[in-house]
Amino acid sequence: MWLELSWAGAGGWQITADWCSWLKADFTADLSAAEVVDFVARVLSRLRAPSGARFSVAVTPGRNNPLTLKAEPVGDGFALFVRLTPNGDDDVCHVQMEIDPIATVELRERFGALHAALMA
Repeated sequence: MWLELSWAGAGGWQITADWCSWLKADFTADLSAAEVVDFVARVLSRLRAPSGARFSVAVTPGRNNPLTLKAEPVGDGFALFVRLTPNGDDDVCHVQMEIDPIATVELRERFGALHAALMA
């Protein structure tokens, strides 16, 4: 399974997820650049914490939220659980997906690269 958050131009952000090509989610989300930077920074701060404890981060904690990332510690990394809600906080229309464990070092590198790209 993979998940991508990418800039779609004036239309906002594109959230795309694919689970073994069997289940896909692809939708735009009305997010500001500041919201995405804050989301990535919060994920990075949790990944840098030495505890390795589980955590959950929502891309927009104060309003309709199209993406929530939950991380469960597994070995030297985290298994990620992603909740996508194309219509915001809608309990009727959502997709939940699981991403196999990824080493913490690799997650820090990927989120660090995303953060650096957003700050450029």
